[in-house]
Order: sequence, then structure tokens, then C-alpha cells
Amino acid sequence: MSVQAVAKTSAGAAAYADKTAAYFVGARADFCAKLPANPDARILEIGSGSGETAALIKAAGKCGYYAGVELFADAARQSEDRIDTVLVGDAATVPLAFPDGHFDALILSEVLEHLADPWAVLRRVAPLIKRGGLVLASSPNVAHWRVLRTIASGDFRHEASGVFDRTHLRWFTPKTFAKLFEDTGFAIETLGPVTPFAARTRAISKLTGGRLDYLFMTQIMIAGRKV
Repeated sequence: MSVQAVAKTSAGAAAYADKTAAYFVGARADFCAKLPANPDARILEIGSGSGETAALIKAAGKCGYYAGVELFADAARQSEDRIDTVLVGDAATVPLAFPDGHFDALILSEVLEHLADPWAVLRRVAPLIKRGGLVLASSPNVAHWRVLRTIASGDFRHEASGVFDRTHLRWFTPKTFAKLFEDTGFAIETLGPVTPFAARTRAISKLTGGRLDYLFMTQIMIAGRKV
């Protein structure tokens, strides 16, 4: 495994100094399940953390090469046995020494809300994904009814995690999250909650024809394709 540019923690990474190690871990089994079985596939993850998702995907035989971009140097070091190549630095500026169309899939798990300009980052990364390549991404939903209730009360607290995480720079609704990808070279195939709706919420969704689903998604998940 190659860890590149781990010389010094950047000023951006310093903002995460109070995060515990648990903040950077957690395999995305839902993303793994959506990937086709292909031991020759190449996958790029932006915000690869400690590499748990990479390890799960490789163990499932869904890729043969996994590359990551991770802002936080300590998390990148912890992934050294899980990721083939990890570039340490800001996804907006770190050199991406890969040819166009190199990757079969792109993964962005709870990372775009941390970027100053996620549109620029996606436009920068998009050429590296082959035409028809899969993109899987998720982000907190600022239009969830509990969030709207908090804002309506006049509060916008900064917290250690969740929608009001103090390191978030952008906020998305399901509609604006999908548009972010549509505007940067991807076509959306599915959009829904990360955690499936409970029975009561499914009933509400059915009665309303899905028009109010955005109120009940704690986190948004999209699957799409590079166009």
C-alpha cells in the first residue's frame, strides 16, 4: 500500500483535531452491496478514512485495486493495510496522478458536505471515472423534519456530528444533492434514504406518492453513472 504526501497535517485537517478515531471508521456495507462482483475493478473513494469500506469491498471480490483520498493523515496511516494507494490532502488540490477513465466506480461517503466547493471537486474527479462507471454517495439531509423544526425554532447549533457537525461547510436536500451530481457529469439512477424507512414512514410515503419522502430521510443516498 502506498501512502503519499503524509508529510504534514494540513490546516484543513487541523479542524478535525477534536474528532475521535471512531469518526473515521465504519464500513459501508450498503455501498458494497450495490457494487457488481468484479475482482478486476478499480475504485476511487474520496474521504476514505481508515479504510474499512475498502477492506470490505475488496474482501467481497468487488475490486482488485482501491485508491483513496483522505484529508486526515492519521486516518490514512491506519488504512495502510486496506487501501492500495491513498493520497493525503485536500481533494480540491491534492495531485490526482491517474489517467482519464481509470476507475470503474467512485465512492463518496458523508464527505461532500465537508468541502468548500463540492462542485469543483466532482468536476475534477469525474474525468477519472470511465463512461458508465458507478457513483455511490451519501450526505446528511438538511430537509429532515427534525432539522427543519430546529431551524424554525431559531436554533442552528454546532455539534460534534450529524447534520449540525461543526466541520460541515455545505448542506443538501435530496433534490439539491442529486442536482450536484447532475451538474458535474453524472446521471442519477436512484435516490433514497441511507436507512430504509420504517413501516409507518413507508405507509406515509405510499399515501403521499413519495412527495414528502424528503422530510423523513436522515441521510440521502444516491447511485448514478458517469455520463
